[in-house]
Amino acid sequence: MAYQSLYRRYRSQTFEQVLGQEHVTRALRNAVREGRVAQGYLFSGPRGTGKTSTARILAKVLNCEHPVDGEPDTTCANCKAVEEGRHVDWLQELDAASNNGVDAMRDLLGRVSMGTSGNRKVYVLDEVHMLSTAASNALLKTLEEPPEHVVFVLATTEPEKVLPTIRSRTQHFEFNLLSADVLAAHVRHVIADAGLELDDDVVDHVVQAGRGSARDTLSALDQVAAAGGVSVADSSVDDLVDALGRRDAGGALVAVDASVRAGRDPRVLAEQLIESLRHAFLVAMGAPAGGLTDRAMTRARDVSQALGPASLTRALEAVGTAVVEMRHAPDPRIPLEVALVQIARPEAAGDLDALVRRIEQLERAVASGGGSAPAAPSAPAADQTPAAQPQTGAPAAAATVEAAVAAAPTGPATPPRGAEAARARLAQHDATAPEAPEPATPAPASSRPSLGGVKRARQQEAAPPREAPADPPPPPPATEAAPAPEPAPTPASEGGVPSLAELTEAWDDVLGALRGRAKALYKMGRLVEGDERTARFAVPNEPSLKNCSEKLDEVLEALAARFGRPVPLDLVVDGDAATAPRPAPAGTTATADEDIDDDVDLDELTDAPDPDTGGIAQLKDAFPGAELLEDR
Repeated sequence: MAYQSLYRRYRSQTFEQVLGQEHVTRALRNAVREGRVAQGYLFSGPRGTGKTSTARILAKVLNCEHPVDGEPDTTCANCKAVEEGRHVDWLQELDAASNNGVDAMRDLLGRVSMGTSGNRKVYVLDEVHMLSTAASNALLKTLEEPPEHVVFVLATTEPEKVLPTIRSRTQHFEFNLLSADVLAAHVRHVIADAGLELDDDVVDHVVQAGRGSARDTLSALDQVAAAGGVSVADSSVDDLVDALGRRDAGGALVAVDASVRAGRDPRVLAEQLIESLRHAFLVAMGAPAGGLTDRAMTRARDVSQALGPASLTRALEAVGTAVVEMRHAPDPRIPLEVALVQIARPEAAGDLDALVRRIEQLERAVASGGGSAPAAPSAPAADQTPAAQPQTGAPAAAATVEAAVAAAPTGPATPPRGAEAARARLAQHDATAPEAPEPATPAPASSRPSLGGVKRARQQEAAPPREAPADPPPPPPATEAAPAPEPAPTPASEGGVPSLAELTEAWDDVLGALRGRAKALYKMGRLVEGDERTARFAVPNEPSLKNCSEKLDEVLEALAARFGRPVPLDLVVDGDAATAPRPAPAGTTATADEDIDDDVDLDELTDAPDPDTGGIAQLKDAFPGAELLEDR
């Protein structure tokens, strides 16, 4: 006698024997027992979950000579014929994947009205979603009003591809994948019943290979039984995961190379790695990881503890992107290897996420009272930045934060930064600034106001109230003949903060070193008087302050290059910065032409011509007989 596969030998013969689909078998058994069998059913679900077996059981019980409580007795001639695979006219099975044309469907429907030797004729259409549109439309009318002795059972793995008009004419039952516990108990029963001499370790292997499908699980058991046990498993995926947990990029690349040398496809290796990482991710997030045996669950828990939720999330994203890129890469190993290095060594990627993680570590160290920052992960010598090479952008910002944290004194309090520091300096200046003397009584105004004065008055009426400048210089008293002389600026060679005169003289060179948006932003403001610790640059409003802050690193670089040393620069808001002229360089004086407030005799100005006697009238005079057409 020919050998029969285990999945055929142990196919379910009653509703009770169907594994893990109690919600389906209970409804069908009740319908048979109460005589309420529908004319059409739609069974959907993954492969190997019992859709076709359940359809055959339904056909058996509808034609069983002695049904028992909605179940076939499995002893009558009709039940034996189905179990032995003999042809009967009341059970017709059609593979819609290979018979998906309209002609095949018309031939089947032509035999529907014929009689049968049994009680009910059952048509089982497998993979019904493969039917063509014409074949599906041909099935519609018969499916809606079939003969009383006909029952249609449609099976599919992709119910979303079935026409909605077909789904609406059937009762839809969804079959689910089986849990690991159910499959493990079934495998142990088959091993004992079939007399297979296999160890209990086989159970975990075949259950994991089955992935929730009873047919796939028994097929894997068949293969193990033929081999006499589980062959030595490829440990490439485990080696990869262990290397990622140790942050060992070299070990991960060695595991990939060993797997490829053993003949494995890098794409398959990447997909298996995603599956392993996903199990660990679900365990780390406390979500149910169905289909895992006890050993696999322990392994997933160890991986989740080694990598953590954040690293697992980033690893799934990186490897998933690599799988997509591997389809078009000349060498499919390259995207996978790059993703593994980015996971094991995030600092090698130079991305913002790695910098954010480093800054978070530094902030946690300061909050805990530590005076020094944790050491950054070691990088290869080729990736290290020379000390003499200036850094810009995000890496420079991270280095600045690290240096600041390392130099910070031990203690829970940290000095204010950014906007908070600016507000503190402004409050201190307001508290210590001397009161401005009362301005002298202005001279009597002329009977004819100047054009500049009228212009300024209108601007002040239209402009919204603005914040006071961060460091406004006090106005000189009216009685003084000349302002007090400024203190001598500190020479650049002495290492102090350059004076306002020095900065003004060098500002054109600084702007010339800037490019693009930074140059345009810093042309809108002006330099104002600073102090012995920092220089100040005034911008007209808060949006300008925000935009200029984003380009501050480039200005600091240009200042350092101009003066040969770092020059601190604070940004402040001063509404007059939008209209005030930039201070002239040292040694120069403003000319009279630059004064925008020159008096203008309003009597000398003439009114614009009236439209009726202006340009339009002149055009009419220049072209006699012309007519003016209104704008339509």
